[in-house]
Amino acid sequence: MVAMTKRLKTFQVIFSDPTKTFYCGGDRVCGWVEVEVNEVTRVSAMKLLGLGCAKVEYAKGKQRCRQEAEYLRHEEVLRLDDQPSDNDGSVVLRPGNKYKYTFGFELPQQGQLVSSYKGKFGYVHYYVKAMMERPQQPTLECKKPFEVEEPLDVNTPDLLSPTGGMKEKKVTCMFIPDGQVSLNVKIDRRGFCEGEDICINAKFENTCSRIVVPKAAIIAKHIYQANGRTKVFRQKLSSVRGNHIISGMCDAWQGKTIRVPKIKPSMLGCNIIRVEYALMVSPQFCGHIYIHIPGSEKLILELPLVIGTAGLGSRSNSVSSQEGSVSSASQSWVSLRMPSNPPSYCDITRDCRLDQPLTPLLDDFDGDDSPIFMNVPSFQFPPPPAYTEAEEEFNGNARMMPVC
Repeated sequence: MVAMTKRLKTFQVIFSDPTKTFYCGGDRVCGWVEVEVNEVTRVSAMKLLGLGCAKVEYAKGKQRCRQEAEYLRHEEVLRLDDQPSDNDGSVVLRPGNKYKYTFGFELPQQGQLVSSYKGKFGYVHYYVKAMMERPQQPTLECKKPFEVEEPLDVNTPDLLSPTGGMKEKKVTCMFIPDGQVSLNVKIDRRGFCEGEDICINAKFENTCSRIVVPKAAIIAKHIYQANGRTKVFRQKLSSVRGNHIISGMCDAWQGKTIRVPKIKPSMLGCNIIRVEYALMVSPQFCGHIYIHIPGSEKLILELPLVIGTAGLGSRSNSVSSQEGSVSSASQSWVSLRMPSNPPSYCDITRDCRLDQPLTPLLDDFDGDDSPIFMNVPSFQFPPPPAYTEAEEEFNGNARMMPVC
Protein backbone atom coordinates (compact mmCIF):
# COMPACT_ATOMS: atom_id res chain seq x y z
CA MET A 1 0.00 0.00 0.00
CA VAL A 2 1.45 3.36 -1.01
CA ALA A 3 0.41 6.71 0.39
CA MET A 4 0.87 9.67 -1.98
CA THR A 5 0.45 13.44 -1.60
CA LYS A 6 1.53 16.40 -3.72
CA ARG A 7 4.75 16.56 -1.74
CA LEU A 8 5.45 12.83 -1.92
CA LYS A 9 6.49 10.98 -5.03
CA THR A 10 7.02 7.60 -3.35
CA PHE A 11 6.21 6.27 0.10
CA GLN A 12 6.15 2.47 0.38
CA VAL A 13 7.30 -0.54 2.41
CA ILE A 14 9.51 -3.03 0.53
CA PHE A 15 10.60 -6.43 1.85
CA SER A 16 14.19 -7.57 1.31
CA ASP A 17 13.07 -10.89 -0.23
CA PRO A 18 10.05 -10.26 -2.49
CA THR A 19 9.98 -13.93 -3.54
CA LYS A 20 9.25 -15.14 0.00
CA THR A 21 5.61 -16.26 -0.01
CA PHE A 22 5.18 -16.76 3.73
CA TYR A 23 6.96 -16.52 7.08
CA CYS A 24 7.08 -18.93 10.02
CA GLY A 25 7.56 -18.32 13.72
CA GLY A 26 11.14 -17.27 14.48
CA ASP A 27 11.76 -15.90 10.95
CA ARG A 28 13.14 -12.40 10.49
CA VAL A 29 11.09 -9.81 8.60
CA CYS A 30 13.46 -7.36 6.90
CA GLY A 31 13.13 -4.55 4.41
CA TRP A 32 13.05 -0.80 4.09
CA VAL A 33 10.69 2.14 3.80
CA GLU A 34 11.36 3.98 0.56
CA VAL A 35 10.63 7.70 0.31
CA GLU A 36 10.94 10.19 -2.56
CA VAL A 37 9.62 13.77 -2.35
CA ASN A 38 8.57 16.36 -4.92
CA GLU A 39 9.48 19.31 -2.71
CA VAL A 40 11.47 19.90 0.46
CA THR A 41 9.81 17.99 3.31
CA ARG A 42 10.70 17.93 7.00
CA VAL A 43 10.11 14.59 8.73
CA SER A 44 9.84 14.61 12.52
CA ALA A 45 10.00 10.83 12.85
CA MET A 46 9.56 7.66 10.84
CA LYS A 47 7.94 4.94 12.91
CA LEU A 48 7.37 1.29 12.06
CA LEU A 49 4.70 -1.06 13.42
CA GLY A 50 4.65 -4.81 12.82
CA LEU A 51 1.20 -6.12 13.71
CA GLY A 52 -0.63 -9.45 13.63
CA CYS A 53 -4.18 -9.81 14.84
CA ALA A 54 -7.26 -12.01 14.54
CA LYS A 55 -10.71 -10.48 14.30
CA VAL A 56 -14.22 -11.95 14.28
CA GLU A 57 -17.34 -9.91 13.54
CA TYR A 58 -20.90 -10.98 12.69
CA ALA A 59 -24.50 -10.16 13.54
CA LYS A 60 -26.50 -12.31 15.95
CA GLY A 61 -30.02 -10.98 15.71
CA LYS A 62 -29.83 -7.33 16.69
CA GLN A 63 -26.55 -7.85 18.49
CA ARG A 64 -23.21 -7.25 16.79
CA CYS A 65 -20.71 -9.87 17.91
CA ARG A 66 -17.11 -8.75 17.72
CA GLN A 67 -13.84 -10.05 19.15
CA GLU A 68 -10.14 -9.46 18.52
CA ALA A 69 -6.90 -11.17 19.53
CA GLU A 70 -3.37 -9.88 19.01
CA TYR A 71 -0.47 -12.19 18.10
CA LEU A 72 2.25 -9.76 17.03
CA ARG A 73 3.22 -6.20 17.95
CA HIS A 74 6.60 -4.72 17.13
CA GLU A 75 7.29 -0.98 17.27
CA GLU A 76 10.46 0.93 16.45
CA VAL A 77 11.64 4.34 15.28
CA LEU A 78 13.59 4.20 12.00
CA ARG A 79 16.53 6.42 11.18
CA LEU A 80 18.38 7.33 8.00
CA ASP A 81 22.03 6.36 7.74
CA ASP A 82 24.46 9.21 6.96
CA GLN A 83 21.68 11.76 7.03
CA PRO A 84 22.13 14.84 9.28
CA SER A 85 19.33 15.44 11.75
CA ASP A 86 18.35 18.39 13.90
CA ASN A 87 18.49 18.43 17.68
CA ASP A 88 14.90 17.23 17.83
CA GLY A 89 15.70 14.25 15.58
CA SER A 90 13.91 15.58 12.50
CA VAL A 91 15.42 15.38 9.03
CA VAL A 92 14.89 17.30 5.81
CA LEU A 93 14.17 15.31 2.65
CA ARG A 94 14.93 16.96 -0.69
CA PRO A 95 13.71 16.26 -4.25
CA GLY A 96 15.87 14.15 -6.53
CA ASN A 97 16.99 11.78 -3.75
CA LYS A 98 15.70 8.34 -2.81
CA TYR A 99 15.68 7.72 0.96
CA LYS A 100 15.65 4.28 2.54
CA TYR A 101 14.74 3.64 6.18
CA THR A 102 15.84 0.06 6.85
CA PHE A 103 14.10 -2.21 9.38
CA GLY A 104 14.28 -5.78 10.62
CA PHE A 105 12.56 -7.67 13.42
CA GLU A 106 12.11 -11.26 14.47
CA LEU A 107 8.72 -12.96 14.66
CA PRO A 108 7.76 -14.79 17.87
CA GLN A 109 8.87 -18.41 18.05
CA GLN A 110 6.77 -21.25 16.64
CA GLY A 111 3.67 -21.94 18.68
CA GLN A 112 3.08 -18.27 19.51
CA LEU A 113 1.65 -17.27 16.11
CA VAL A 114 -1.31 -18.55 14.11
CA SER A 115 -1.45 -18.88 10.34
CA SER A 116 -2.89 -16.15 8.14
CA TYR A 117 -6.57 -16.65 7.38
CA LYS A 118 -9.42 -14.83 5.68
CA GLY A 119 -13.03 -15.88 6.05
CA LYS A 120 -16.52 -14.52 5.74
CA PHE A 121 -16.80 -13.58 9.40
CA GLY A 122 -13.20 -13.29 10.49
CA TYR A 123 -9.56 -13.07 9.53
CA VAL A 124 -5.98 -13.31 10.76
CA HIS A 125 -3.85 -10.58 9.18
CA TYR A 126 -0.16 -9.67 9.47
CA TYR A 127 1.32 -6.46 8.10
CA VAL A 128 4.06 -3.85 8.43
CA LYS A 129 2.95 -0.22 8.68
CA ALA A 130 5.20 2.82 8.27
CA MET A 131 4.11 6.15 9.78
CA MET A 132 5.71 9.40 8.66
CA GLU A 133 5.26 12.22 11.19
CA ARG A 134 5.63 15.81 9.92
CA PRO A 135 5.55 19.09 11.90
CA GLN A 136 2.04 20.58 12.06
CA GLN A 137 0.77 18.18 9.37
CA PRO A 138 -1.18 14.91 9.42
CA THR A 139 0.79 11.69 9.83
CA LEU A 140 1.11 9.71 6.60
CA GLU A 141 0.84 5.92 6.62
CA CYS A 142 1.52 3.03 4.26
CA LYS A 143 1.10 -0.72 4.81
CA LYS A 144 2.56 -3.92 3.43
CA PRO A 145 0.90 -7.26 4.35
CA PHE A 146 2.75 -10.54 4.69
CA GLU A 147 1.60 -14.12 5.12
CA VAL A 148 2.34 -16.39 8.08
CA GLU A 149 2.02 -20.18 7.89
CA GLU A 150 2.75 -22.07 11.07
CA PRO A 151 4.05 -25.63 10.49
CA LEU A 152 1.70 -28.42 11.55
CA ASP A 153 3.44 -31.79 11.75
CA VAL A 154 1.10 -34.75 11.34
CA ASN A 155 3.88 -37.30 11.91
CA THR A 156 3.09 -37.72 15.60
CA PRO A 157 2.10 -40.98 17.35
CA ASP A 158 -1.39 -39.68 18.06
CA LEU A 159 -2.10 -38.67 14.47
CA LEU A 160 -0.48 -41.80 13.02
CA SER A 161 -2.72 -44.13 15.05
CA PRO A 162 -5.75 -45.81 13.43
CA THR A 163 -9.19 -44.45 14.23
CA GLY A 164 -12.73 -45.53 13.49
CA GLY A 165 -16.20 -46.07 14.85
CA MET A 166 -19.53 -47.75 14.30
CA LYS A 167 -23.14 -46.63 14.25
CA GLU A 168 -26.56 -48.09 13.58
CA LYS A 169 -30.02 -46.64 13.09
CA LYS A 170 -33.42 -48.25 13.34
CA VAL A 171 -35.67 -47.31 10.47
CA THR A 172 -39.43 -46.90 10.69
CA CYS A 173 -42.08 -46.45 8.01
CA MET A 174 -45.32 -44.80 9.11
CA PHE A 175 -44.27 -45.52 12.71
CA ILE A 176 -43.84 -49.22 11.88
CA PRO A 177 -40.37 -50.74 12.50
CA ASP A 178 -38.61 -51.42 9.21
CA GLY A 179 -35.24 -52.92 10.15
CA GLN A 180 -32.02 -51.00 10.57
CA VAL A 181 -28.92 -49.72 8.81
CA SER A 182 -25.46 -49.99 10.38
CA LEU A 183 -21.92 -49.06 9.48
CA ASN A 184 -18.48 -49.81 10.84
CA VAL A 185 -15.62 -47.64 9.57
CA LYS A 186 -11.87 -47.52 10.11
CA ILE A 187 -9.02 -45.41 8.68
CA ASP A 188 -5.32 -46.07 9.32
CA ARG A 189 -4.51 -42.59 10.70
CA ARG A 190 -5.93 -39.12 11.43
CA GLY A 191 -3.15 -36.90 10.11
CA PHE A 192 -2.83 -36.14 6.40
CA CYS A 193 -1.33 -33.59 4.04
CA GLU A 194 -2.65 -32.09 0.84
CA GLY A 195 -2.72 -34.59 -2.03
CA GLU A 196 -2.63 -37.74 0.12
CA ASP A 197 -5.24 -40.48 -0.14
CA ILE A 198 -7.38 -41.49 2.82
CA CYS A 199 -7.92 -45.26 2.72
CA ILE A 200 -11.30 -46.26 4.11
CA ASN A 201 -12.19 -49.73 5.32
CA ALA A 202 -15.87 -50.01 6.08
CA LYS A 203 -18.79 -52.40 6.29
CA PHE A 204 -22.39 -51.41 5.65
CA GLU A 205 -25.42 -53.57 6.52
CA ASN A 206 -28.97 -52.93 5.40
CA THR A 207 -31.89 -54.86 6.89
CA CYS A 208 -34.56 -52.29 6.11
CA SER A 209 -36.85 -52.46 3.07
CA ARG A 210 -35.23 -49.52 1.27
CA ILE A 211 -32.05 -49.10 -0.79
CA VAL A 212 -29.15 -47.26 0.80
CA VAL A 213 -26.07 -45.66 -0.80
CA PRO A 214 -22.87 -45.46 1.26
CA LYS A 215 -20.91 -42.24 0.77
CA ALA A 216 -17.82 -40.57 2.19
CA ALA A 217 -16.98 -36.87 2.21
CA ILE A 218 -14.25 -34.60 3.48
CA ILE A 219 -15.65 -31.51 5.14
CA ALA A 220 -14.19 -28.32 6.60
CA LYS A 221 -15.66 -26.67 9.65
CA HIS A 222 -15.05 -22.97 10.34
CA ILE A 223 -15.72 -21.83 13.89
CA TYR A 224 -15.95 -18.16 14.87
CA GLN A 225 -16.03 -17.13 18.53
CA ALA A 226 -17.14 -13.67 19.66
CA ASN A 227 -18.84 -12.26 22.76
CA GLY A 228 -19.28 -15.74 24.22
CA ARG A 229 -21.18 -16.87 21.14
CA THR A 230 -20.11 -19.33 18.46
CA LYS A 231 -20.87 -19.32 14.75
CA VAL A 232 -20.12 -22.51 12.81
CA PHE A 233 -20.06 -23.17 9.07
CA ARG A 234 -19.40 -26.45 7.31
CA GLN A 235 -18.15 -26.84 3.76
CA LYS A 236 -18.05 -29.97 1.64
CA LEU A 237 -14.71 -30.35 -0.14
CA SER A 238 -14.80 -33.74 -1.89
CA SER A 239 -16.77 -36.96 -1.79
CA VAL A 240 -16.92 -40.54 -3.03
CA ARG A 241 -19.72 -43.09 -3.09
CA GLY A 242 -20.17 -46.83 -3.19
CA ASN A 243 -22.70 -49.25 -4.67
CA HIS A 244 -26.38 -49.26 -3.84
CA ILE A 245 -27.21 -51.75 -1.10
CA ILE A 246 -30.58 -53.41 -1.39
CA SER A 247 -32.62 -54.82 1.47
CA GLY A 248 -31.07 -57.74 3.31
CA MET A 249 -27.61 -57.17 1.87
CA CYS A 250 -24.30 -55.76 3.08
CA ASP A 251 -21.32 -54.21 1.34
CA ALA A 252 -17.68 -53.64 2.29
CA TRP A 253 -15.06 -51.06 1.34
CA GLN A 254 -11.55 -52.48 1.37
CA GLY A 255 -9.16 -49.55 1.04
CA LYS A 256 -11.54 -47.28 -0.86
CA THR A 257 -9.77 -43.94 -1.25
CA ILE A 258 -10.67 -40.29 -1.15
CA ARG A 259 -7.97 -37.72 -1.86
CA VAL A 260 -7.26 -34.70 0.33
CA PRO A 261 -7.76 -31.71 -2.02
CA LYS A 262 -5.78 -28.49 -2.11
CA ILE A 263 -6.79 -26.93 1.20
CA LYS A 264 -5.28 -24.92 4.02
CA PRO A 265 -3.90 -26.83 7.03
CA SER A 266 -6.01 -27.22 10.14
CA MET A 267 -6.03 -24.04 12.22
CA LEU A 268 -6.02 -25.06 15.86
CA GLY A 269 -4.08 -22.42 17.78
CA CYS A 270 -6.30 -19.34 17.48
CA ASN A 271 -8.56 -18.44 20.40
CA ILE A 272 -11.39 -16.97 18.31
CA ILE A 273 -11.14 -18.73 14.91
CA ARG A 274 -10.72 -22.43 14.25
CA VAL A 275 -10.57 -24.54 11.08
CA GLU A 276 -11.15 -28.27 11.48
CA TYR A 277 -11.60 -31.13 9.07
CA ALA A 278 -13.40 -34.44 9.27
CA LEU A 279 -14.21 -37.56 7.28
CA MET A 280 -17.91 -38.33 7.42
CA VAL A 281 -19.32 -41.78 7.11
CA SER A 282 -22.90 -41.25 6.30
CA PRO A 283 -22.83 -37.71 5.01
CA GLN A 284 -20.37 -35.24 6.45
CA PHE A 285 -17.46 -32.94 5.79
CA CYS A 286 -13.68 -33.06 6.34
CA GLY A 287 -13.65 -36.77 6.09
CA HIS A 288 -17.12 -38.30 6.70
CA ILE A 289 -18.76 -41.47 5.50
CA TYR A 290 -22.49 -41.36 5.23
CA ILE A 291 -25.44 -43.51 4.23
CA HIS A 292 -28.30 -41.90 2.37
CA ILE A 293 -31.66 -43.42 3.24
CA PRO A 294 -34.37 -41.96 0.99
CA GLY A 295 -37.19 -40.41 2.98
CA SER A 296 -35.38 -40.88 6.27
CA GLU A 297 -32.96 -39.13 8.55
CA LYS A 298 -29.38 -39.85 7.61
CA LEU A 299 -26.97 -41.98 9.54
CA ILE A 300 -23.70 -40.12 10.13
CA LEU A 301 -20.33 -41.15 11.52
CA GLU A 302 -17.76 -38.38 11.74
CA LEU A 303 -14.05 -39.10 12.04
CA PRO A 304 -11.94 -36.01 12.88
CA LEU A 305 -8.95 -35.32 10.65
CA VAL A 306 -5.93 -33.08 11.05
CA ILE A 307 -4.54 -31.60 7.82
CA GLY A 308 -0.90 -30.65 8.19
CA THR A 309 1.53 -28.54 6.20
CA ALA A 310 3.08 -30.24 3.20
CA GLY A 311 6.82 -30.76 2.80
CA LEU A 312 7.51 -31.87 6.36
CA GLY A 313 9.55 -34.83 5.15
CA SER A 314 8.72 -38.41 4.31
CA ARG A 315 6.38 -40.49 6.39
CA SER A 316 7.75 -42.95 8.90
CA ASN A 317 8.50 -46.45 7.69
CA SER A 318 5.56 -47.78 9.62
CA VAL A 319 3.19 -45.51 7.76
CA SER A 320 4.76 -46.40 4.41
CA SER A 321 4.27 -50.07 5.11
CA GLN A 322 0.65 -49.45 6.09
CA GLU A 323 0.03 -47.62 2.84
CA GLY A 324 1.70 -50.40 0.90
CA SER A 325 -0.45 -53.05 2.55
CA VAL A 326 -3.64 -51.49 1.24
CA SER A 327 -2.34 -50.44 -2.17
CA SER A 328 -3.48 -53.65 -3.86
CA ALA A 329 -6.92 -53.34 -2.33
CA SER A 330 -7.09 -49.70 -3.29
CA GLN A 331 -6.51 -50.58 -6.94
CA SER A 332 -9.88 -52.26 -7.05
CA TRP A 333 -11.58 -48.94 -6.57
CA VAL A 334 -11.80 -45.96 -8.82
CA SER A 335 -9.85 -43.12 -7.24
CA LEU A 336 -11.49 -39.73 -6.97
CA ARG A 337 -10.23 -37.15 -9.46
CA MET A 338 -10.08 -33.83 -7.70
CA PRO A 339 -10.55 -30.39 -9.25
CA SER A 340 -7.35 -28.40 -9.75
CA ASN A 341 -8.50 -25.24 -7.98
CA PRO A 342 -9.13 -24.90 -4.24
CA PRO A 343 -12.68 -24.49 -2.93
CA SER A 344 -14.02 -21.05 -2.23
CA TYR A 345 -14.48 -20.07 1.34
CA CYS A 346 -17.21 -17.70 0.34
CA ASP A 347 -19.46 -20.42 -0.91
CA ILE A 348 -20.24 -21.84 2.47
CA THR A 349 -23.18 -24.12 2.90
CA ARG A 350 -25.20 -24.08 6.04
CA ASP A 351 -24.50 -26.51 8.81
CA CYS A 352 -27.17 -28.45 10.59
CA ARG A 353 -27.32 -30.62 13.67
CA LEU A 354 -26.12 -34.15 13.19
CA ASP A 355 -29.28 -35.67 14.61
CA GLN A 356 -31.32 -34.04 11.84
CA PRO A 357 -31.45 -34.92 8.14
CA LEU A 358 -28.68 -33.36 6.09
CA THR A 359 -29.24 -31.69 2.77
CA PRO A 360 -26.69 -31.87 -0.03
CA LEU A 361 -24.15 -31.72 2.68
CA LEU A 362 -24.20 -29.44 5.63
CA ASP A 363 -26.50 -26.51 6.04
CA ASP A 364 -25.28 -23.40 7.79
CA PHE A 365 -25.51 -23.96 11.49
CA ASP A 366 -25.27 -21.09 13.88
CA GLY A 367 -24.56 -22.80 17.15
CA ASP A 368 -26.21 -21.49 20.27
CA ASP A 369 -24.11 -19.77 22.87
CA SER A 370 -21.62 -22.57 23.15
CA PRO A 371 -18.13 -22.11 24.60
CA ILE A 372 -15.18 -21.99 22.25
CA PHE A 373 -13.68 -25.33 21.34
CA MET A 374 -10.90 -26.22 23.72
CA ASN A 375 -7.61 -25.43 22.06
CA VAL A 376 -8.23 -26.95 18.71
CA PRO A 377 -10.03 -24.58 16.41
CA SER A 378 -11.69 -25.62 13.23
CA PHE A 379 -13.34 -23.18 10.96
CA GLN A 380 -14.37 -22.48 7.50
CA PHE A 381 -12.04 -20.34 5.56
CA PRO A 382 -12.85 -17.27 3.60
CA PRO A 383 -13.91 -17.44 0.01
CA PRO A 384 -12.21 -19.81 -2.49
CA PRO A 385 -13.96 -20.86 -5.73
CA ALA A 386 -16.61 -23.46 -5.16
CA TYR A 387 -15.70 -27.05 -5.78
CA THR A 388 -17.92 -29.11 -7.96
CA GLU A 389 -18.63 -32.40 -6.33
CA ALA A 390 -16.79 -35.16 -8.15
CA GLU A 391 -18.17 -38.57 -7.44
CA GLU A 392 -17.41 -41.82 -9.17
CA GLU A 393 -19.21 -45.08 -8.74
CA PHE A 394 -17.40 -48.37 -8.96
CA ASN A 395 -18.98 -50.52 -11.62
CA GLY A 396 -16.64 -53.46 -11.33
CA ASN A 397 -17.38 -57.01 -10.31
CA ALA A 398 -17.72 -56.36 -6.59
CA ARG A 399 -20.24 -58.71 -5.05
CA MET A 400 -22.71 -57.82 -2.36
CA MET A 401 -23.14 -60.25 0.46
CA PRO A 402 -26.39 -61.08 2.19
CA VAL A 403 -26.64 -59.92 5.76
CA CYS A 404 -25.97 -62.87 8.02
